[in-house]
Amino acid sequence: MTQSVIRAGVLAAMIMVSAQAVAGDSGFSLTTGMDYSSGKYGGTQSTDILYIPLTGKYETGRWVFQLTVPYVRITGPGNVTQGGIVLGSAKTARTTEAGLGDVVAGATYNVYSETGSNPFLVDLTGKVKFGTADEKKGLGTGSNDYAAQVDIYKTMGLFTALGTVGYKVMGNAPGLKLDNVFYGSVGGVYKISQQTSGGLILDLRQKVTPTGASQRDVTAFVSHKINPDWKAQVYAVEGFSNASPDWGAGAMLTRSF
Repeated sequence: MTQSVIRAGVLAAMIMVSAQAVAGDSGFSLTTGMDYSSGKYGGTQSTDILYIPLTGKYETGRWVFQLTVPYVRITGPGNVTQGGIVLGSAKTARTTEAGLGDVVAGATYNVYSETGSNPFLVDLTGKVKFGTADEKKGLGTGSNDYAAQVDIYKTMGLFTALGTVGYKVMGNAPGLKLDNVFYGSVGGVYKISQQTSGGLILDLRQKVTPTGASQRDVTAFVSHKINPDWKAQVYAVEGFSNASPDWGAGAMLTRSF
């Protein structure tokens, strides 16, 4: 799963998270799903990535804590990891590698909340991506990354505009220095009914290597609240640069306790 796809899903869910945090609610939830993406990332062979995460989230007061432990399988020339990072030269034959992906931990604090019929919310988030994916198999860079971001939400009737600005400190991959990058997202969510919402999000990221490309892709999603305990979300992704997949799709299911 690319980082943009993960971020799009998180942003869509965070609208509800922020509202709950402001209200002082607390609770635990588990999310799992499956994401599949494919792209050439500037090469001649495609890299296909299957990403299956298990995410635990705990909300208390204005705080939200989250931990994601993923399984990842990558089929391709062996030089592209999660996030569309090209680490080296492609191999002549396509190979398949699988195993534990990079574990990601995050903490979000609601720093500002304007309640009412059209609330305005601001969240501050810190994340750590631990280099738990096997770099020898090409599943990750093998190093830790650190990120901080600001998320903003403004509701206007049935529509909520949202945006993110963040900065990521990249750990170095074996034999390759990765540049620290700014990233961001902008989009909106429309409330179709009491249970269903849909939206679009544009994700952007600076290039992480001198010979790489900046990331640009769009995610369209629909989220449906099945009942008070269960929520489902499906999405599709289209990339517009060599750092993004050509296309991707996925689904997530969340159980609240």
